[in-house]
Amino acid sequence: MKTRSVSRRICLSAVPLAAAVLLSTPPVAAQEREGSFERTLKVTGAVELSVVGGSGRIRVEPGAAGAVRVSARLRAGNGWFARSDVEARIRKIEQNPPIEQQGNIVRIGHFTDQDLARDVSISYDVTVPADTKVMARNGSGSIVIGAVKGAVDASNGSGGIDVDGAASLEAHTGSGSIRATAIAGPLAAHSGSGGITAAQSGPGDVNVSAGSGSVRVTGVNGSARISTGSGGIEIEGRPTGPWSVNAASGSVEVALPADAAFDVDAHSSSGSVSSAHPVTMVGTIERHGLAGKVRGGGPLVKISTASGSIRIR
Repeated sequence: MKTRSVSRRICLSAVPLAAAVLLSTPPVAAQEREGSFERTLKVTGAVELSVVGGSGRIRVEPGAAGAVRVSARLRAGNGWFARSDVEARIRKIEQNPPIEQQGNIVRIGHFTDQDLARDVSISYDVTVPADTKVMARNGSGSIVIGAVKGAVDASNGSGGIDVDGAASLEAHTGSGSIRATAIAGPLAAHSGSGGITAAQSGPGDVNVSAGSGSVRVTGVNGSARISTGSGGIEIEGRPTGPWSVNAASGSVEVALPADAAFDVDAHSSSGSVSSAHPVTMVGTIERHGLAGKVRGGGPLVKISTASGSIRIR
């Protein structure tokens, strides 16, 4: 009896272990529901690239002139809830990838049959000539653009956008952060929920807004419209046009050159307002407001926050 009890305990203790092994080992069918494809396209001169994704990453990097190289990874989405024919559709996409070329115009991810890509996540890695103009659209997943010299237009439903250089930038994301550096011209960036950090390297107007998240923009050389619904704002540059900086809830810090000439109108509903620049006051002095001219005046720098301090340095 004692021996039988011991044997039974051993068998019972082995059940959870066996179940764990079965659960940790992906079924063969799930392992097979992946795929990939690669293509190299010959181009001449400046390239216009359009990439559309669904729920995978999009990465575009500059490379050698004369070629566009596409590498893609395919994976069945939604786990076991994906349609039973997903593997067959992955094989079909591998055989006939969604790549179109008309001269120097290259389109990737534009499916004529939308049902073909249903439940399939595709991540694209694309290498392009440096002077490429890029348009990228993604539903859910990151967008990463390397230091291209053309204009960049990037839009994401849910995921971050990262741009390391462009002639100009227009970026939108519903939920996710935006980071941009070395933007040589106009800059527009909008996030529904997520912070924005951007730097200009050349002149151009700036339009940046975040529904919820902090905003930091540097190197501005033009007019600027900066706003956030919840979060602080930092902006640095030279106002060669009017600036409008508004934080619904958060502090604002504005950094201007020591020789900058501008008009200032700053107001905080709840917080202090200070300026390191000499201001010739206009109107009455207010505890939470500052209005006047700096070095004779110039473009208007208008700053406001409902809750937080304002500092001009």
